[in-house]
Amino acid sequence: MSLIRYQPWDPFQEMEDVFNRFPSLPSLTGNKNAFVPAMNMYETKDAVIVEIPLAGVDPKDVEVSVEKGVLVIQGETKKEHEVDDKNYYRKEMRSGSFFRQVALPVSVKEDKVDAQFEDGILKVTCPKSAPVETKKINVRIVKKDKK
Repeated sequence: MSLIRYQPWDPFQEMEDVFNRFPSLPSLTGNKNAFVPAMNMYETKDAVIVEIPLAGVDPKDVEVSVEKGVLVIQGETKKEHEVDDKNYYRKEMRSGSFFRQVALPVSVKEDKVDAQFEDGILKVTCPKSAPVETKKINVRIVKKDKK
């Protein structure tokens, strides 16, 4: 006798299945070819370093920007020609657009951010800006004269 896994009714999954059956509504189901690349972020004495593996992605198709302390990395990987007559057993190589947005942990010099692509790894170096020193203000206590 085989075991059958109990799966309770999920109305949200059922709605998603209905939307997936309508190819004319791609905006409701999301971009199926999009993916979110993995990311490593670490801090050195002088900079915040972000590394993202993007093997097979042309560096010309990658955009890196920093605005108001948020790093945005986006791009697209394209298949030159897809052969439809192959009998795939597995098809896990990604293609399509990608987008990654992350808040930087410290303030950086946004105009000095540098990105390099080497051995399939995108390395973004964000130099730290000088920390803003707080100014201490002494509070005077003033007594009111009672008349």
